[in-house]
Parts: sequence; C-alpha cells; structure tokens
Amino acid sequence: MQKATSVWGNDKSQYFNQLGPEKVLDAIESLGYKTTGRVLQLASMENRVFEVEIYNDESKTISDNFKIIKFYRPGRWSFDQIKDEHQFLLDLIDAEITAIAPVPYDGETLFKSEEGLFFAVFPKQGGRACDEWTPTLLEQMGRLLARLHSVGRRSEATQRLKLNIENFGKNNLPLILNSGHLPIEYQESYKNICEMIFQTSGPICSHLKLQRIHGDCHHGNILLQNGTPFLIDFDDMSVGPVVQDIWMITPGRDFESIQKRNILLEAYESMSYFDRSQLKVIEVLRALRIIHFSAWIAHRYEDQSFKRAFPDFGTSSYWEKELNDLRMQLSYIQESHNNYGNY
Repeated sequence: MQKATSVWGNDKSQYFNQLGPEKVLDAIESLGYKTTGRVLQLASMENRVFEVEIYNDESKTISDNFKIIKFYRPGRWSFDQIKDEHQFLLDLIDAEITAIAPVPYDGETLFKSEEGLFFAVFPKQGGRACDEWTPTLLEQMGRLLARLHSVGRRSEATQRLKLNIENFGKNNLPLILNSGHLPIEYQESYKNICEMIFQTSGPICSHLKLQRIHGDCHHGNILLQNGTPFLIDFDDMSVGPVVQDIWMITPGRDFESIQKRNILLEAYESMSYFDRSQLKVIEVLRALRIIHFSAWIAHRYEDQSFKRAFPDFGTSSYWEKELNDLRMQLSYIQESHNNYGNY
C-alpha cells in the first residue's frame, strides 16, 4: 500500500492517531475560543471529530454553547481540495440551502495545528435520522438535490477528484491487488472482472457531464430538521454526474425502489432539468463504489477502528461475495447499456 504523502510524514500520522483532549483544546483556543474543558469525541472512520463546549455570552440555544472541530486525516486531501469542499458549503449557505458550513476566523476556514494537522470548526446542528422515505420526504429531497446541484453548477472545484472510471476504478485496482489482503487465488479473477467492468462501462460514461455534487449521499448523511431533510458530511464531495446523489437515496432495483426514485425525480424536475439518460450509469456507479469501498478498507486497515468495523475483510468469504457482486454488476451494466433508450 502507498504510504501517506511525504508532506505529512509518519510523525504527523502519529499525532493524528493519538489526538487527545489537550491538543484539541489547544487547536480551538488558538482561534480565540474560550473553552470549558469539556471535549467529546464523535464517531468518524476517516477523520477525527470532537465536540467542544465553549463559553458563549450570545447563545440562544444549547447548541450555541458547542463547536465541532474536525481534524482531517493526513495525506488524504490537500489544502486546496479541502478548500473546495468548504467553498461548496459556503455557496450552499449563500443560496439559503441548509448545510453545516465551516466557521470562518479572520476570513479563513481551514487551519493547521501545531503538529501540522489540518482542522476546521463547525457549528453544532441537531437533527434526527430519516427512518423511512415517505412520498412527502422524497419530494422534499428531490427539490433539495435540484437546488444543491444548481449551486454546484455555478462554480468549479478544480482540485477535487472526478468521479469517473479512472479515479474510482482503475486507480483502485492495483491498490487492492497489491494490498496483501486479497488472497492470491482470487487475484486473477478479481483483476479480470474489474477490467471487464471498466471496458464495458467506458462507452456508457463517455458523454457524462460532471459538476460539484455531494458524492456520498447515503441515508446516514441525511438528517431531518423540523421534518425537512438536509445533507451532512461533504468530506467525499466530488466532481461527478448528478445521478450519483440520486441513486444512493433510492439504491434498490425492485419495483418499490423505482417508484420512490420516480417520485424523487419528478420533484427534482419541477425545480431543475435532469437528463434521464444518466439513469443508465447507475449500475456503473454502483460497481465503482464496491471497488472503491474495498480499496478504502485495504488502504486504512492498519487503523484499529477499521479492523473492528470490518473483521471479515480479507477472508475468503469476503472476496467470494465481492466477486459475485461484481459479476452481477457486470451483467446489469451490460443490460443497462443495451436498454438505455427505455429510461
């Protein structure tokens, strides 16, 4: 596996893995906040996120007495890539779209700790999970995505990854093959099925329009506030097709899922144009997500939190299932390519 970039080095990775309350308080107090000393670490696989209680004479709600401080994993995103994420969030706020944008300090939103770790401060914003997608919520989500994508088109994110076959497929394949987590007896089969997916998917994706999108729009990244959905965690924001954000909300292939997707799309189209030919790319995007997910785990597996979360990773049963899933994906991709005119 590739190491963290030389810009960060092993020392900074060590600081990241050993972040404690004292360093967290030092970082946020360096921006002028006065803290009570209360720090709570929040769940996050990729980054390190903490809730910090502050003194706030102007607080109107309980949430105003807390800030969320996020330390970015070293070597994952560059300064400019993180700034692209922040700019998208600020653009959404300017468009009066509910989002959790970083708090600026002296005009900046991204900072470095004494150890060289990038961090940002966010407001605490409450919400509850969306347990079930009712027609009303799907319509609200469709209109929200239409507005979000409209803002996404207004500017470019020149440093963010493009969600394409090259970045999320071809570049991940050698990471998996060389990781030491894929047994040798599966390597040829895995390589062949992935390459067939890439080859078959190429013509389907050749004319896709790419723009700023959320990129990781699954249920866990959607909260309800006063009964209205909003998106959180733009850490995987990418430059990709807008259908990526749509299919992840209604990921199924059955009749009910398609009905739900149509409700969402009709609401979306009441606010913005959607090219329905993009629907033929859903199975490609699903395949890329499968491959990217395994590459992500392989790349992070020395982190103890990943070992706890994915105890069967690298086992025969894991790769048997993945190979079966990818074979199914190839058949769906071929079918969607042949029938794309019916969407």
